[in-house]
Amino acid sequence: MSEEGDGNRSGASLTYPMQCSALRKNGYVMLKGRPCKIVDMSTSKTGKHGHAKVHLVGIDIFTQKKYEDICPSTHNMDVPNVKREDFQLNYISDDGYLTLMNEAGVLREDLKVPDGPLGVTLRNDHESGKDLLCTVLSACSEECVIAVKNNTALDK
Repeated sequence: MSEEGDGNRSGASLTYPMQCSALRKNGYVMLKGRPCKIVDMSTSKTGKHGHAKVHLVGIDIFTQKKYEDICPSTHNMDVPNVKREDFQLNYISDDGYLTLMNEAGVLREDLKVPDGPLGVTLRNDHESGKDLLCTVLSACSEECVIAVKNNTALDK
């Protein structure tokens, strides 16, 4: 059974342009071709050639790698379309894939347990029988689990 129209919305752009001066800290921006959360930004004064420059520092939302860029404040930068969605965790397979279900009851089994402390917590909580919600962040055709919390909607 294929779910047509679910997930890959053709025609929906991966990014949209925004003037550099309109970007804000804790917002998102594409730096060096990667979707990043802006953690620091500063604007230099207008120089001899007339443009104030914006210095952006961002952390890749998937790899946590730090990126920096400098852009004239009047130029446009690409901003990724970022989507957050909570899924109920049903099962973790032997090869590390998660079985997740959204609010509509649609299952997906294409995401792996995240690396690092988050993945360890997710496995331990799941094995101890807790009902968990996984927050999935998606941008630029990439997705990953970025947070796990107890599912309070299911009171046993």
